[in-house]
Amino acid sequence: MDCLFCKIAKKEIPASVVYEDDYALGVLDVNPRAPGHTMIIPKSHAENILDLNDLSVGPVFEAVKKMTDTLKKAFSPDGFTIGINHGRVSGQSIDHLHIHIIPRWSSDGGGSVHGVVNNPPKESLDEIKEKILSVK
Repeated sequence: MDCLFCKIAKKEIPASVVYEDDYALGVLDVNPRAPGHTMIIPKSHAENILDLNDLSVGPVFEAVKKMTDTLKKAFSPDGFTIGINHGRVSGQSIDHLHIHIIPRWSSDGGGSVHGVVNNPPKESLDEIKEKILSVK
């Protein structure tokens, strides 16, 4: 497999590793949006959250929580933006799940995840709810 993040997880390619356990690796983003901008990547290949093995979901998100706590202690930010770009249209550039943890400060000029897209639905919330609940 020619997956960049799989190679990083296998230590075939160097990275600035700041966290590691049996399921996940935390690496500093090479194009950081803020000091401490870290990505948690599962060690097993999963293109996105839907492909992640069910047994890995908990441990991967435990790694997100632990790394967020570490970044809070290291940088004392005012908050965090934590997110996943799922698919090319959302900005995913590497086809391996990675969860961004971006420390935030009140003066950083960034916005909330609500600023990522502005495509409000034409249907009512009740119609959307029914559509979601009808999927089994």
